[in-house]
Amino acid sequence: MQFSKKSLVLAIGSCLLAGSAMAQSNVTVQGLVDVYAGSVKFSGDNGARSSVNSGGMTTSWLGFKGVEDLGGGLKAEFALTSFLQADTGASGRFFGDTMFSRDANVALSGSFGRVSVGRDLAPNFLPTVIFNPFGDSFSFSPLVLHTWVPSGDFGKRSWANSAAGDSGWSNEIIYSTPNINGLSANFHYQFGEKAGDTGSKNLGFNAMYFSGPLALSTYYHQVQVGNPTPGAIVDATAAPVNFAAINNQKSFFVGASYDLTVAKLYATYSKNKNDTAVAKSMDDKTYTLGAKIPAGGGDILASFASTKRSGDLVGAELKRDTFSAGYDYNLSKRTDVYALVMSDKLSTADRANSVAAGIRHKF
Repeated sequence: MQFSKKSLVLAIGSCLLAGSAMAQSNVTVQGLVDVYAGSVKFSGDNGARSSVNSGGMTTSWLGFKGVEDLGGGLKAEFALTSFLQADTGASGRFFGDTMFSRDANVALSGSFGRVSVGRDLAPNFLPTVIFNPFGDSFSFSPLVLHTWVPSGDFGKRSWANSAAGDSGWSNEIIYSTPNINGLSANFHYQFGEKAGDTGSKNLGFNAMYFSGPLALSTYYHQVQVGNPTPGAIVDATAAPVNFAAINNQKSFFVGASYDLTVAKLYATYSKNKNDTAVAKSMDDKTYTLGAKIPAGGGDILASFASTKRSGDLVGAELKRDTFSAGYDYNLSKRTDVYALVMSDKLSTADRANSVAAGIRHKF
């Protein structure tokens, strides 16, 4: 029997559709675009920057996610998502960022929990962004800024970020437990993949508990490998101290929130201990307080973070305090607009203030 080219294409298409239906697979295109305009200055910067920028409340991203029902409660999942700079159209969070630095993983999930392999979240990400009113804002959330964002102009930074490693880890295996009466946990292990140094690695866990208005969280990590590119785990260009010699960080965090209906309150405490090969150290202790207050179809947001830095590498104790306040208004379930102010102060620099307004759309 002979088939025409058209018949062959139709037959192949029918088989693919039938296979998809049997497997009950689903692939979606998802993303978020967040753009804001304003004047931004961190303490230690030479001057304010008036500009249109990307990622005021959430870092813009685009990608693909999918799930396939394998039967018997077992599912296969994948995620390939990339950060982008919506103000210019550039890919990544910054120049040199990897293409799929947000997600690049495949997973199996079932009654046993979930196992993910590839590039995925770091153990400190979810507790940090869930337990502060500004969520995952890398531009204006005080807790996120103190955790991952250095202060001061690039190349002349006067304050290194507290957390070693990236907010996502490469070469990682994550085991996530099932949710048991509101309690769940994630165990993370990243292979260092350093030739001749199989001992270098990142590991950690987080646990979260949700019960009615109360939510609790904790995490611990040990970081020895930089992400997403190799190098010193803490900003090596920071002044007045060169942190390039740090090769090991241990971090502990606890957080809580309580929803009073009229306001949701947040509080966190974390401690980072950084060590060098020559037995010198640097310690960060950070606490935050915050509130989210429903008002007029949106939320009033306010948060304060304070970090104290001490140790052999620092000498005299250093401090950083950051306060942000704003209003986030929902135009729809997928679109919101926001306006906010921020004040940032290093003990070694003058106070700096920022103002911004933006729009965020999810799809």
